[in-house]
Amino acid sequence: MTDLVYLDHAATTPMRPAAIEAMLPYLRGDYANPSGSHRFARRARRAIDEARDVVAAIVGCSPNEVVFTGGGTESDNTAVAGAVRRGANVGASVGAAVAVAVCSAVEHPAVLEVVRRHDGVVVGVDPLGRVDLDELVSVLDTRGPDIAVVSVMAVNNEVGTINDIEAVARVVRRHAPGALLHTDAVQAACWLDLRTITPHVDLLSLSAHKFGGPKGVGVLVERGGPRIDPLIIGGGQERERRSGTQNTAGIVATAAALDLTDAERLDDASRIAPLRDHLIARLITEIDGCIDTVPAESKVAGSAHVCLDGIESEALLFLLDEEGVCASAASSCASGAMDPSHVLAAMGVPRGRAVGALRLTLGHETTPDEVERAADVIAVAVSKLRR
Repeated sequence: MTDLVYLDHAATTPMRPAAIEAMLPYLRGDYANPSGSHRFARRARRAIDEARDVVAAIVGCSPNEVVFTGGGTESDNTAVAGAVRRGANVGASVGAAVAVAVCSAVEHPAVLEVVRRHDGVVVGVDPLGRVDLDELVSVLDTRGPDIAVVSVMAVNNEVGTINDIEAVARVVRRHAPGALLHTDAVQAACWLDLRTITPHVDLLSLSAHKFGGPKGVGVLVERGGPRIDPLIIGGGQERERRSGTQNTAGIVATAAALDLTDAERLDDASRIAPLRDHLIARLITEIDGCIDTVPAESKVAGSAHVCLDGIESEALLFLLDEEGVCASAASSCASGAMDPSHVLAAMGVPRGRAVGALRLTLGHETTPDEVERAADVIAVAVSKLRR
C-alpha cells in the first residue's frame, strides 16, 4: 500500500509513533490493574494520573475535571444523557420532572440521536452549518426552565465548519442559566486551541484516535465537578464518574498524542491549509459543477468538502478506492438508496447536489504529492462516471 493516499483523517488518524512507544510498557510489563492496592497497581495508577495532568493542561481545566472514557461516542452520550438524567432527578425533587436536551441539527449522531431519544429539541443552522443563534434564543426562551443541556459542536465532522462557542455560551447563560453547555470537540483538537473553548462550556468531549492516539479512548471534561449522572456504573473508577477498569496503555498514549498535537498545531495548520486550498482549487478548476461547500475562513485547515453535480458519491468512492485514494462521503446507504447527509440537508444543500458529496480530510502526515495525486485521480474518476 505504498501508493495509498489517505485523505480520511476526520474518520481516524494514524497513531503517532510517540503514542505507540508510550503505550508499549503498559502492554508488556506494567500491565497491572490500576484499581489494585499493591505497588504494581500503584505504578499503573500513577501513569494515569500523570496522563490526566497532561490532558488537563492542554484542554485548559483542572485534572480532577478530566474523565477518561471508552471513546468520543461514549463521552457525547454521557454528557447529554447524563445531564438529562440529573436534570430529571433534580426536577422531580421539586415537582418538575421535565429535563430537555437541545442540540443543533448538524451534530454527530452520538449527540443528535441521544437528544432525539430523549424527546429533545433540534435547532436549525445557517447555510454554512453554524447553529442559528436566533432560533436557539427562541427555543431557550420557550423551554428555558426545563432545559438540562445544550450541545453545540465546536467543529463539524463532515464539512469542517467552526462554531463560535463563546457566542453560543453567551446565549445559553443569558436565556437558560440553569442549563449545562456541552460541546463535541472531537474534530477540534488538531486545529483549534482547546484552551479557548473549554472556559465557555460545562462539558467537552474528545476522542483519542482523531489526533493520533489509539481507538477506544475518549475524554469527557466535566468543569466544576460532577454535574451529570454517570452512564456506566459499577466499580467506581474515575471518581465514580465512569466505572470500568481504566485502559492504562491507551490513556498514556492519548496524553502523548495530545501533547504532540498541541505542540505542533500551529505549524500543522499553516502547512495544511494551503494544501487544502490547492486541492479544492484544482477540483473546482478541472471539474465542472464542483462546489466548495464551506469557504476556507469558516472551517478548519484540514477540511476539504465538495459537492459534485451529476455524481453519486458511492460510485465515485469505489473508483477512488480502486486507485488507492481513501476518502469518504457525507451520505449513507439506506435500503439500497443513497440518502443525503443530515448535515447537508440542514444546511439547505439541494438533494441532487448532496448525493455527490465528497469529504477529503487532511492531517499532519499529508504531503503535497498526495494532494496532487488525489486531484488527478478524482478528476479522472468524475470524467469516467459522467461518460
